[in-house]
Amino acid sequence: MINTIIFDFGDIFINLDKKTTMDGFKNLGLKEWNEDLDQLNIQFEKGNISRNEFLAGFQKHMPNASIEEIQDVWNTILADFPLYRLEFLQMLSKKYRLFLLSNTDSIHIETFEQRVGSSFYGDFYQCFEKVYFSFEMGMRKPDAEIYQALLNQHELQPKRTLFVDDKKENTDAAAALGIQVWNLQVGKEDVVDLFEKNIL
Repeated sequence: MINTIIFDFGDIFINLDKKTTMDGFKNLGLKEWNEDLDQLNIQFEKGNISRNEFLAGFQKHMPNASIEEIQDVWNTILADFPLYRLEFLQMLSKKYRLFLLSNTDSIHIETFEQRVGSSFYGDFYQCFEKVYFSFEMGMRKPDAEIYQALLNQHELQPKRTLFVDDKKENTDAAAALGIQVWNLQVGKEDVVDLFEKNIL
């Protein structure tokens, strides 16, 4: 019997618009997403580099763009956060131990909080026993250590814990530790369909 649920954030609660972001970078002169940008993103999500180092790294690939323009485009990925998902989460929080585990960075979280306001994000964070962001933890999914950290910290039993994420590599890594998983298919499924999945 599941008594704990660990949720991802992006495309689970807040919708992401990756196409607009990529189009925006192309308009700023980026030829293609590459390994260097991938590594910058990973290091920033782990909190290993500063905001300035991250943005300057991107600027090398778009030399005619300003730091402000790059940051603005970086934030276009953050779309809407439907209220019905928050209400569903609030209902869930009365029955289960809930945790948030997100690969994210300081720019995106700061922007999310500014956009939705303290009342909304306060209500959201309050649903969770603890909120975990990769940039604060110094580790990220799908590395096994990040799941193990939650299991150990909160004395969670893997077989009684469900992990919900839209990326298969992340749910596969959790499943390898014995955690129950739901690899949510974005655009076809919604987090509020949880009870229809017969996992709980």
